[in-house]
Amino acid sequence: MRLQEAVVAYRAALEERTRERVPLQWAMTQNNLGNALQTLGERESGTTRLEEAVAAYRAALEERTRERVPLDWATTQNNLGAALSTLGERESGTTRLEEAVAAYRAALEEYRREGVPLDWAMTQNNLGNALYTLGERESGTTRLEEAVAAYRAALEERTRERVPLQWAATQNNLKVVLDLLETRSRG
Repeated sequence: MRLQEAVVAYRAALEERTRERVPLQWAMTQNNLGNALQTLGERESGTTRLEEAVAAYRAALEERTRERVPLDWATTQNNLGAALSTLGERESGTTRLEEAVAAYRAALEEYRREGVPLDWAMTQNNLGNALYTLGERESGTTRLEEAVAAYRAALEERTRERVPLQWAATQNNLKVVLDLLETRSRG
């Protein structure tokens, strides 16, 4: 499988692209390794690859700092959030989901609407997904209401005219959370 070959290639690259020699290239390679591991982990039933992806993203963030490369930092935070969200969906607890929410919110510190509107909207949508999953597991409605706010924010840039497929996906996400809120308010 090509993704497994990519993991091997990234790990080999890390033997030459060391943190000491080329810290930002090392961090970029760690991020890319995390992406390959995350994609593999999403296709597998276990969590090993996802755990490895989280470790790779966290390693990347040691050099991909907000001060040094703010948009790369935000990208890696968003990627970390995605891996943590997938882990959180597979676990019964909420720790990973809480960590995912924190990573998405961190990414939004640099992914600003006025600078990178579609990245901002994507991250708002991702944040909404993590909040929705948390809200499903909790009895109150606070997280669900936060998810609604995140989806509505995303839709400010994810318009039907601009990105119709992303608009539709976010509209669908919004409807699902609104339906759950309606069910809970009746109960």
